[in-house]
Amino acid sequence: MEGVLVTGSATAVLEGECARCLEPISDQSEFTFQELYVYSDQDYSEEDDGAVSKLDKDLLDLEPLLRDAVVLALPFQPLCEDDCPGLCVECGARLADDPDHAHEEPIDPRWAGLTALQPEQDQ
Repeated sequence: MEGVLVTGSATAVLEGECARCLEPISDQSEFTFQELYVYSDQDYSEEDDGAVSKLDKDLLDLEPLLRDAVVLALPFQPLCEDDCPGLCVECGARLADDPDHAHEEPIDPRWAGLTALQPEQDQ
């Protein structure tokens, strides 16, 4: 009696990049939505006006409804894998490609002069 209840689902292809390693990722997701569109002759207070979706004659705008459903279902930080190790903080190498990736311990600049006093070691 108050309006039109719209219930549905939509499928979308999502593309982006992993938040840890910056690899491109692609996924297909399904979203559900439901909204009541009230007739324009219904009386609502000005406080409720922003939260109420209204019909424009016989037309309704689904774009805000779909956008809200998709954005709320998106992960805050999308990952290519749940256990993605990310990138090396020193050189930017992708750690998933080289799990044994390591660097030498950095030398404190205050002690760097002492390395000249260290005798050469034969290898």
